[in-house]
Amino acid sequence: MKIAILDDFQDAVRHLESFKLLDGHEVKVFNNSARGLGQLAIRLEPFDALVLIRERTAFPRALLAKLPNLKLISQTGKVSGHVDVAAATEHRIAIAEGVGSPVAPSELTWALIMAASRKIVPYATNLKDGLWQTASINPALNGLGRVLNGRTLAIWGYGKIGRTVAGYGKAFGMQVLVWGSEASRQAAQADGYRAAATREEFFEQADVLSLHLRLNDATRGIVKAGDLARMKPDALFVNTSRAELVDDGALEQALKKGRPGYAALDVFTDEPLAADSEILRIPTVLATPHLGYVEQDSYEIYFRAAFENVVSFAAGKPTNILNPQALT
Repeated sequence: MKIAILDDFQDAVRHLESFKLLDGHEVKVFNNSARGLGQLAIRLEPFDALVLIRERTAFPRALLAKLPNLKLISQTGKVSGHVDVAAATEHRIAIAEGVGSPVAPSELTWALIMAASRKIVPYATNLKDGLWQTASINPALNGLGRVLNGRTLAIWGYGKIGRTVAGYGKAFGMQVLVWGSEASRQAAQADGYRAAATREEFFEQADVLSLHLRLNDATRGIVKAGDLARMKPDALFVNTSRAELVDDGALEQALKKGRPGYAALDVFTDEPLAADSEILRIPTVLATPHLGYVEQDSYEIYFRAAFENVVSFAAGKPTNILNPQALT
């Protein structure tokens, strides 16, 4: 099969142990993103199968219609709204879903919480410029960091990642407060954590608030400006899940108004994020370039599953197909 692997920004995939699974196939790895439907269609037209790295490239109906040779989309992890499944099925393009792991995104979430709380990045950056124990040359931003012990960690969403982050919070002596569906709140209480009585209480009591929700029609824009306005002026808002969970522009405006006081972000509406993005110009924001699952062990897990699905499909034994109707 002619196989394309998209958006491997770090040229990491070729060096994975699991890459050997594709031996015998014609494989092209793209290290940059094509902009625009026309460019993408020209780039991808020759290929029988595509391996997607999470949601880095979207596949709407108009693009799928321009890929007559495409028979398989093999997804690392689960499909999350970036592929028009109905259109793929109509064009007889099978979609194979993979597996994931909560470990790397959970650890990154905690790393961001620790780094933002203790102002590690600005301290380290200023040290290289000869500034000792200086978080900022702006006196208003040069305050002390703070510990997590005894403070409230508010977690919205109690799935695998939310549950893991809650465990980290407990280990650091934090009071864990959970919000989400009724099932999430009950599960959190069964694990010994406190469920917020109301959504308003959840935002008001948080010292650190972390989102761990899937993006779908029900959760898109679920965090509103009014929610953020309830947060403490020294609270930290953390999002390693999906940028679209927050109403467009609401977080930027909230940070400028000082509630919450800080944010730590790994996800953005437009990725790769432009250097002149408004969020990067806000000095109380710690931002990383969507590193949640971008880690050696996670890549091996994600790509091994995706490549195994490709090999099975090529052998005439499709596995983990989301839309089996495309095969009939």
